[in-house]
Amino acid sequence: MTKTIKHAAAASVMTLGMLSGLSAQANEAPCAVSSDTKLPFFGDLHIHTRYSFDSFLSNQKNDPDGAYEYAKGEVITLPDAYGEQTVSAQIDRPIDFAAVTDHGQFLGEVALCDSDWTQAAWWTPVCLMSRAQNLWVQLYAASLWTVSGGMEGEAPERGIVCSLGDCEENALSVWDDIQQAAERHYDRSEDCSFTTFVGYEYTQGQEMANLHRNVIFKGEEVTRLPISVFDTDSSVPELWRQLRTQCLESDSGCDVLAIPHNPNLGGGLMFPDPATEEEAINRLEIEPLVELVQHKGASECRFDRLAGVGIDTEDELCDFEQIPSDNLAMLGSVKGKMRSEAGLAVGVDKFHRRNMMRNVLKDGLALEQETGVNPFRQGFIGSTDTHTATSGGAMEKNYVGHLGSRDATFRNIQDHFVSNPGGLAVVWAEENRRDAIFEAMRNRETYATSGTRPIVRFFAGDYETDLCDEPDALDQAYASGVPMGGVLERTEGDAAPRFFVSAQRDQGTDLHPANPLERVQIIKGWVDENGATHERVVDVLGSKTQGLGVDMNSCAATAPGHASLCTVWEDPTYRPGESAFYYARVLETPSCRWSTLQCQAVDVNPFSESCAAEADAANLLANENGDSGDIYGVCCTNPETDPFYSPTIRERAWTSPIWLSTTR
Repeated sequence: MTKTIKHAAAASVMTLGMLSGLSAQANEAPCAVSSDTKLPFFGDLHIHTRYSFDSFLSNQKNDPDGAYEYAKGEVITLPDAYGEQTVSAQIDRPIDFAAVTDHGQFLGEVALCDSDWTQAAWWTPVCLMSRAQNLWVQLYAASLWTVSGGMEGEAPERGIVCSLGDCEENALSVWDDIQQAAERHYDRSEDCSFTTFVGYEYTQGQEMANLHRNVIFKGEEVTRLPISVFDTDSSVPELWRQLRTQCLESDSGCDVLAIPHNPNLGGGLMFPDPATEEEAINRLEIEPLVELVQHKGASECRFDRLAGVGIDTEDELCDFEQIPSDNLAMLGSVKGKMRSEAGLAVGVDKFHRRNMMRNVLKDGLALEQETGVNPFRQGFIGSTDTHTATSGGAMEKNYVGHLGSRDATFRNIQDHFVSNPGGLAVVWAEENRRDAIFEAMRNRETYATSGTRPIVRFFAGDYETDLCDEPDALDQAYASGVPMGGVLERTEGDAAPRFFVSAQRDQGTDLHPANPLERVQIIKGWVDENGATHERVVDVLGSKTQGLGVDMNSCAATAPGHASLCTVWEDPTYRPGESAFYYARVLETPSCRWSTLQCQAVDVNPFSESCAAEADAANLLANENGDSGDIYGVCCTNPETDPFYSPTIRERAWTSPIWLSTTR
C-alpha cells in the first residue's frame, strides 16, 4: 500500500456519508422527541431466531416476530434443558432498536427441515437430528451444519437437503419474512418507540476460528439474498466486494455495514494486515464498528491473573469475561466436561494478540505510520448473540441463557459457566429512526456496555476546564471538538487536546436495581517514532472499591459509588505530532455475576466456606429429579486458581475511540 490511498478512502467515505444523510421514508412521522445534541439509544444488533440452524436444533421456537416482541417488553416462551417449552422470559425493560441476524447461509435448508413430512428434504438425516430433543443428537447435528458451512476445515458445500428440496426458493421466502417482520415492528409513528433493521449473519470460520460478521442494512433496500460463504468462497474481502457491487454501488439506494464479532475467538485471523489497497478501503468503509462484548466473551484486552501477564497489556481489569480458549470450540462442553480438544484453555504465550481490540487499534496506528492509512479505525458496540430470540436480554439477573435448550435452566451453569449474558449497543443519534441510528453507527458515535445502561459521553477538543458546569456543555463539546468515534485533527503547534467525559449511572428498575458508578478511566494507545506501540490506563474520576462490594448472602450492592461523574482531562504525556487514540471505560461498583445468582438460587453460595458441601447436596437433589452429572460443583470455582473467574464483576461501558490525526 502507499500513502495515496488515504485520499481515495476519504473521498469514498464522504460519498457513503452523503448516502447516509438521505431523508427518512416519506411515511415516517417526525419524532415527537429529538435533540440536536443527540440522545442515547440502547439496542441489540446480534439476534438469532428459529431461522438459524443452531437455534432451530436447540428447540427454540420463536421467529423474528417473537424476537421483536421480547425486545419491546412482551413475554415469550423458551425451551427448558429437555426441549419442553416451559420457560417464560421477559426483558427487564424494552430496548430502543434491534436487528435479527439469522445465519444467512442456511435459511433455505432450515426452512425445509422445518416444513412437513410430505417434503423429501424433511427426512434427511441432518433434518431428523436437528428436530430431535436429545442433547447428544442435537450436538452431532450442529457438527454436520458447521462442516457443511466450512467451519471445520473443509470447503463449504451444500448438503443433501438442497438436493431434495429447493433451497433458494425457501431462502427467498424466509428472507422476505425477515424483512416483513422488521417492517411490522418498526414504529414509524411520532412515538418512535422502536426501530428495526434488516440484517443477517455472515458466518465464516477456519478450523473453528471465528470470522463472523453481522450485516446490517440501513433501510428497506437489501440484497436479493444474504451473501454467504457459499457465494464468497469463504473470503471476507470477497464479502466486502459483493456488498459493494450488490448494495452500495447499486442504483437501488441500498446502504449496509458489516460488524465483526468475537475477535476473541478468531485465532488471530479476524484482523490481518490488508493485502491490497482495496481491502484497506473496504474495511474502513464497510466495517466502522466491532462488537466488543457478547455472550461468548469480551474482546477489549486480556490479562491472566495467575500468570500476572497480559496479552501486550498490564491492565488487570482485562480479566473481565474472558473465554479460556480462542475459538468456537469453547462451546464444546457437555455434561460439565469439555469434549473438544480445541476448546481447552489457551495459555498467554499461545493467545494471539490481535484477538484483542486494544492491540488491533494500536497496530492500526503503526500501519498508518507505515502506509498513510489506518485500516483498524473501528468503534465499539456490544450485543447478545442470543440464539433464544431474547433481544437485548443482557441482564445478570433473570438470565435465561442464549442457546436454547443447550444452556437452558441447569445446563447454563453446568456447560456454559464461562459464558455471560452479553452486552448492548448504544448509539448517540438525533432520534430513534433508521437514518439517524445508521448514521451514528457509520460515524462510530457509539459505545458498548456489558449489559447495563449507563449514559456516557466522550469528546476531544479545545475545551475549558469548567465545561462540566456549563448549561450548554454539549453544544460547546460538539462545536469545539469531536465526539466518540471521531478523528481530531491537530497540527504540531496545537496545544494538548482536552477530553470531556461524563457518565450517569444506570437507573435500573424497581425489580432490578442497578449499581452506581465506581470510576471512569481513559485508555490511551500510541505509536512512537520507531513504530513501537504503547498503551496507558488512567483513572480520571472515582476510585477502586475497597472490599468485596456486595453482601455475601443477598448479593445486594454495598459500595456507595456515584450517581454521575464528569471532568475535563488533559493528557500530561501528550507529545505534539504523536499518533494516538483514546477511549473511556466506565466501571460500576461490584455486583454478583449471573452464575453467582443462579448458584445461590439453589442454595449453593460461591462465597461460602461450605460451598462444596452445598454443591453436593444440590447435585443429589438434581440427580434425584432426573438431571445428570455434576451440575453445581462449578459454582465453587476458586478465583485464586482460575485466571479469569470471579463471583463478582464490575459491569462496564467502553466508548468508541477518538483518534488524533496530525497535519504536518
